[in-house]
Amino acid sequence: MELQTWIVLIIELIGTVAFSVSGAMVGMRKQMDIFGVIVLGVVTAVGGGMMRDVFLGQIPGAFTKPVYVEAAVVSAVIPFVLLYVNKKLLHSRYQMVYTKIIFLMDSLGLGIFTAMGVSTGVAAGYEKNMFFLCFLGTLTGVGGGLLRDMMAGVPPYIFVKHVYACASIAGAVCSVLVYRRYGQIPSLITGTAVTLLIRLAAAHYRWNLPCVKLEEGRSSINEPGTDKAEKDMPMINK
Repeated sequence: MELQTWIVLIIELIGTVAFSVSGAMVGMRKQMDIFGVIVLGVVTAVGGGMMRDVFLGQIPGAFTKPVYVEAAVVSAVIPFVLLYVNKKLLHSRYQMVYTKIIFLMDSLGLGIFTAMGVSTGVAAGYEKNMFFLCFLGTLTGVGGGLLRDMMAGVPPYIFVKHVYACASIAGAVCSVLVYRRYGQIPSLITGTAVTLLIRLAAAHYRWNLPCVKLEEGRSSINEPGTDKAEKDMPMINK
């Protein structure tokens, strides 16, 4: 293998481990058994890449290169075993630690896989299509986390917390621009760094996109299908 190929492989494995640990931690917080934790870890790690490969019309890399699935399984099992053996780590005072671990691993994985999505798109022959490359990068970055949250039964993180998808989009744009001028490795490093820095800044300064917060049971917006909504609808001549 060439040096550049080894560097890309190592970066991908770091992202796989990071995403797998975040998925496993979510599974343990939802009190899943070891199989559920492993599934959540693997889905988080390879889900986005599989979705990207489907868009590119390729066989998902998780099937052609099982090393990523193997790394995801090991990365999910290790924290599960540690917590299973040492019950003291389940104490409530460690909840903040778990939250920080999930955040850091998730942010690192997001940055790496966003940049890898762009790199894969360029390798597939779409170097001149800026929009498609950014789409592939963002999909690769957020796809696994989206599947994880849906399987865990929680609101998808990309829609509610700390400009998650926006950080991925920014990282993808920077990755494309750097790739065109300096090549693959600088693109991977830049895309990962930009995404990670935005996520850290968003968490530190509590950046969130605007949203409408409605009080429970006192919404001023009438939901379709409710009696109040039907009364407020304009009369229609029959």
